Formats: sequence, structure tokens, C-alpha cells
Amino acid sequence: MNEESGAALQQKILQETARYPWSELMRQFAAGNVLAVADGLDLVEIAYWIASDNAAAIAPLLTSGQLGKVSDAQAQQWLTDQAEVWTVVVKPWIVVQHQKIAH
Repeated sequence: MNEESGAALQQKILQETARYPWSELMRQFAAGNVLAVADGLDLVEIAYWIASDNAAAIAPLLTSGQLGKVSDAQAQQWLTDQAEVWTVVVKPWIVVQHQKIAH
């Protein structure tokens, strides 16, 4: 992928990012299609790495647990909390990030 098309893909991902109630993603979660990005990381950048098959960038995140499928416990907690998550679709995945809101 050249630099120009990479920038266009990153811009497309940014434009498709939105907040969504976790409760509306339960069907995708049940199908095993939801990946969670740890709070504090750049959701758009990680979605871009997934979309561009950048295994070298993704592998350490998977190994460290900073990127991975949403656990049953986490899904239940977000449902109980009526959480909203930042989402972006990178087929076949829905990549989400829950950001804690300081009170």
C-alpha cells in the first residue's frame, strides 16, 4: 500500500468511527466478531493496522492483551453499566474501545 492510499484508508476509518451503545453490539459479540482495544491506545491507528494487515504492529498488542476479543465478563460488565463504546467496522471485525469517563 502506498503512502497516499494508506492516508486515504486512515481518513476513511476515522470518518466511520462512532459511539455506540454496547447493548446494540451483543449480536456481533455473540458471533465472536468484536475486538476490543485497550483504553489509552489509538483506536483509529489500530483499526488501520488491522485493515492493512500489519501483523508486525498487531502481534504485540494481541500478545499483551491490549487487543483481543471481548471477554464474556467484560461484555456483561458493559451491558450492566449501559456503556457506550467507540466503534469502527474493519470487516469482518467490529473494533471497539471503552473509554472511562472521569467524574
